[in-house]
Amino acid sequence: MNTESYSAFIKQEAKRLGFEYCGFSKAEFLEEEAPRFEKWLHQNMHGQMGYMANYGDMRLDPRILVPGAKSVISLMLNYFPEEKQNENTPQISKYAYGRDYHYVIKDKLKEMLSSIREHVGEVNGRAFVDSAPVLERAWAAKSGLGWIGKNSQLIRPGKGSFFFLAELIIDLALIYDGPIKDYCGSCTRCIDACPTQAIVGPNVVDGSKCISYFTIELEEAIPTEMKGKMDNWMFGCDVCQDVCPWNRFSHPHTEEKMKANPALLGMKKQDWEEITEEVFSKIFSGSPLQRAGYEGIKRNLDFITS
Repeated sequence: MNTESYSAFIKQEAKRLGFEYCGFSKAEFLEEEAPRFEKWLHQNMHGQMGYMANYGDMRLDPRILVPGAKSVISLMLNYFPEEKQNENTPQISKYAYGRDYHYVIKDKLKEMLSSIREHVGEVNGRAFVDSAPVLERAWAAKSGLGWIGKNSQLIRPGKGSFFFLAELIIDLALIYDGPIKDYCGSCTRCIDACPTQAIVGPNVVDGSKCISYFTIELEEAIPTEMKGKMDNWMFGCDVCQDVCPWNRFSHPHTEEKMKANPALLGMKKQDWEEITEEVFSKIFSGSPLQRAGYEGIKRNLDFITS
């Protein structure tokens, strides 16, 4: 066996497990990303997300996060839903329609790492799904899975941006992929459409102004100056993706464990306004909405409907 055959096997396994795309990068210091990330932090665009300022060395160099690391395996899993909410109800970001993706993807990554070990031998590594200091979009772009658009989302040509990103960082050398061209061109639809003007420049999102930040990350009251600017979003926001021309190519995912919750899709505005903690816990057990919790959801509802 050699590096080329290992690489081919891993990409085959990724496809078997339901990942639509898989790419490899050499585990090294993210030299180009470092000044951008430090500037973003310095300008306080992370708001109250204090965790973003922690472990900066690990975020920029996976070899510190995973000693002995040689490769970053980046993966994409489609989450575009077959059905959508009624437009007249409080809106939830599409990624949260079904079961919490952390559980689903982590299981796939564990199986993938186990398969690599069976095929190759002793391989050390760790799996990551949006819950550790890993700059996942930077690694996905470096691995050729897409380019980082003006809305800071990773966009796959001919496929769009409704994808979860995940990584395996391992101590096995692979055949590395390279970045692809940026195809945003002169388009500024995402910048123009952002309800809170959170996209302050191409590829730069002020997280402290983002609707997703207000409805998920912020623990205190939503600033009164945001009144009337939330576009009926109760949990997360998809505006900058919905207006992106590349997302006309989005197609429904086929992951059974992340199918949209029928109870959620059936809820009308009145159902949300009258929801009790008991009903919330029953319907949204194992859902990303648990991140905000019942009290957080009620706060968001009150803010957008009052």
